[in-house]
Amino acid sequence: MEWDLEAPFTLAVQPQPADIDGLNHTNNAVYVQWCEKVAWAHSEYLGLSLADYQRLDRAMAIRRGEYDYLLPSLLGEALLLGTWLTGSDGKLAMERRFELKRAADGVTLMRGRWELICIEMSSGKPKRMPAEFVEVYGAALAQAGS
Repeated sequence: MEWDLEAPFTLAVQPQPADIDGLNHTNNAVYVQWCEKVAWAHSEYLGLSLADYQRLDRAMAIRRGEYDYLLPSLLGEALLLGTWLTGSDGKLAMERRFELKRAADGVTLMRGRWELICIEMSSGKPKRMPAEFVEVYGAALAQAGS
């Protein structure tokens, strides 16, 4: 399968009956939930879990989310959602991208992008990334392409 960027972290997803809206396809809000799910799975895979966020009193929070819904997905379709960390200033900001593909033919159904900001969990205020974030997330940065 050809992705926008090399070596995505992936999660298999499949629309369930509750995910289908009045247009008879997966509701766009479900895609947003899947993006959150794959982002957390990727972070945990890299070695930073919610428990680490709590211990450090820091979190990467979504400042802005953009989603391009290109084609619908249908009940029961096998899908693959890929994600990458694509940018970081090593201080406050990071970027994460997403691509959702239909497993059967590799067609891209959705692309997304998050602008993330490091916050202090106890106050909700922007705060500099701890060294662990810079080290772990920085090492995982994908090469920006298309």
